Amino acid sequence: MSRMGHVIAIDVGGTHLRAAAYAPDSQIPLKHRRTKSHAPDEKIFDRMAALVEAVWPGEVDAIGVSSPGPLDSRTGVVMATPNIKEWRNFPLTANLMKRFGVPAFLDNDANLAGLAEWKFGAGRGHHDVLYLTVSTGIGGGVILGDRLLQGHHGLAAELGHVTLDPRPSAPLCGCGFRGHLEAFSSGTGIENYVAEQLAAGRKSSLTGRPSARATRDAATMTCFI
Repeated sequence: MSRMGHVIAIDVGGTHLRAAAYAPDSQIPLKHRRTKSHAPDEKIFDRMAALVEAVWPGEVDAIGVSSPGPLDSRTGVVMATPNIKEWRNFPLTANLMKRFGVPAFLDNDANLAGLAEWKFGAGRGHHDVLYLTVSTGIGGGVILGDRLLQGHHGLAAELGHVTLDPRPSAPLCGCGFRGHLEAFSSGTGIENYVAEQLAAGRKSSLTGRPSARATRDAATMTCFI
């Protein structure tokens, strides 16, 4: 078997897109770029392709993509990512292969993060690992017996879409169903809850506190650096 050459890694998030080029057996990128996931009048795939072109190291053997689910890693199709509305049954790897002419592979971002944590991080040396990520959405990755648990369609650890509240009045999840964990506890869910409470006249305990204002200002600066 021939040795793998340069590869491109893409991380798709509900807020940011990231791409990096790697040499064989290296954990330090040759080049990396980041941009916002969404922009007016520009498709997210075109923004992704521009990032790939910006980090392209000359010769590339493959492209790997981590994306929020639900998705089918076997077919390379993103089925219904809540935070990327334009991707519904979108053949992501087929589009990448057509655009760049190299093999492309896709898996759930939380699955791959859990796999990386098991191989390189806090999970090293353990046979069973549960990884939970809370960001724009909520996802999970499960390692059982030194193997990534994916399920029949790669949906085994979609923890963000576990139903907590079955009532018709429960908060709406980005996937279109109500009462999911992600609708309550993700970054988006918390933001929506706070906005609803303030609109209803509730007062925040942080109002008027200088430390809260300083934290907000620091977070705003971080977003634009």
